[in-house]
Amino acid sequence: MKVTLVAINTKYVHSSLAVWYLASGIAAHCQQKHEVEIIEATINQSGAQIAECIIAQKPDVVGISAYIWNAGMLPEIIALLRNYLPSVIIVLGGPEVAHNAQYWLDNGANHVIHGPGEHSFAEFLDALVQDDAPVIRSAKYFNPYSEDYFKALSGRIAYIETSRGCPFACSYCLSGESELAFVPLHLAKEQIKKLAFSGTRTLKFVDRTFNCDIQRACDIWEYVLSFESECCFHFEVAADLFDERSLALLSRAAPGRIQLEIGLQSFYEPTLSAVLRKTDLEKAEKNIRRIIAPGNIHVHVDLIAGLPYENLAAFEQSFGRAYALGAHKLQLGFLKVLHGSRLRSEAQMLGLVYQKMPPYEIICSPWMSESDLNLLKIAENALQHTYNQGRFLSALEYVLTVSQLPALTLFYGIGKAVFHEATSLDSYAAQLYQYFRTLPNVKEEKLKDNMLCDLLQMTKGKSMPDVLKNYHKKRKQVAELASKMLARPICANEAAMLTNGQGVYVDSQEQDPVTGLYPLYFLELR
Repeated sequence: MKVTLVAINTKYVHSSLAVWYLASGIAAHCQQKHEVEIIEATINQSGAQIAECIIAQKPDVVGISAYIWNAGMLPEIIALLRNYLPSVIIVLGGPEVAHNAQYWLDNGANHVIHGPGEHSFAEFLDALVQDDAPVIRSAKYFNPYSEDYFKALSGRIAYIETSRGCPFACSYCLSGESELAFVPLHLAKEQIKKLAFSGTRTLKFVDRTFNCDIQRACDIWEYVLSFESECCFHFEVAADLFDERSLALLSRAAPGRIQLEIGLQSFYEPTLSAVLRKTDLEKAEKNIRRIIAPGNIHVHVDLIAGLPYENLAAFEQSFGRAYALGAHKLQLGFLKVLHGSRLRSEAQMLGLVYQKMPPYEIICSPWMSESDLNLLKIAENALQHTYNQGRFLSALEYVLTVSQLPALTLFYGIGKAVFHEATSLDSYAAQLYQYFRTLPNVKEEKLKDNMLCDLLQMTKGKSMPDVLKNYHKKRKQVAELASKMLARPICANEAAMLTNGQGVYVDSQEQDPVTGLYPLYFLELR
């Protein structure tokens, strides 16, 4: 049969691992010969465009990986396939359909596969063409990284799974439902090296808690640090599971080689207890600060708004505590009440109101009103446009320090006061400056200096709103001295005079691989 496997990713730069696992399972286990084609689309395409690509293949069987980010498109795609390919067999798999099978069977799918599909999809295909297809019992580990995979990857973000499942059972998550299993270490290392030299700039480990086996984690970290590569390795970890060996090892990593994503979710103990989230918060904080301190690892921490028992005041405390850690990115996410999660089974009892269609985001609860959550979305938007992009960091630090505002209050204020849609950086910076001026104890000259330095670091001096432009008569002198220091000419926009009498310039040829910012240097003029 002709089989088309379909992945619908969130962005072109992302790649799919699931469809390639399925393809490897078909190649390894199917007793019948099947012709397999893979289509990787994105949610930025229309359902009609994606369906057209599938229809052009004229498949007998279509397998689609379903997730909360693409499930909303699937009814349209399925309907189009049914219209143009009446006899096609449509099979859905993935976390979005595994616990909601009847809905999809009622909406055009012929079959739904629950759980890992490498074995079961291969078995299913053989069963379609022969009545006595054997049940596959092998526990063989599949290698999705075929020659065709690397051709299709074409420099996009690559993904690798060195463990499947999770040892924890957080009630809002599905990862803990499957037994924890590890890819043999020698196979994992072989795949890591191939991917690291495939042309991808980022290799993301999809292991849900990569450091749950800290010895194994250290073995892999030592391995990725043992060879030179332009690739950055991204891991999802639990901060309280690090030990001295792992912290020491990470401190030696070359700048930019490793990224860590750390799910904190909340600092409110009643909430963590209610969702079965086991975290030693004090140890987690201490370890995060130790990891950030050397300046060589990009750290991303996550919070979830809308969890049970955490009201707006408690979340403000969680946000402030997370922000104070100094991570390079603080993601403020919103609770998704997923099919199959324990929290969804408890939602009615808890009084959680959530969207009935993907992504099933929280609307309100006894602890968070709809207006509370809207307030947080305004703050989150401002956070994304400033701190999380490495923008205006010293200005943010300055105004928070002198105003003594809670961090969440500041970002909510930015979100309310500063318009960002289709706004140039010049305009955004000018609006931000005007808002910051209104905050308690902010000194205009100090604010201007901080924002000027921020813009130099962010843009290499190429973009400056009129309110911050620097026309000081000694600016030319700063540029001349900077040219001597750097042993190359720099343009006037790369130098400035601060109101405190210092000169400042940016080295536009050196970018920090961890922060993405350009280094600043200060001069005392005579």
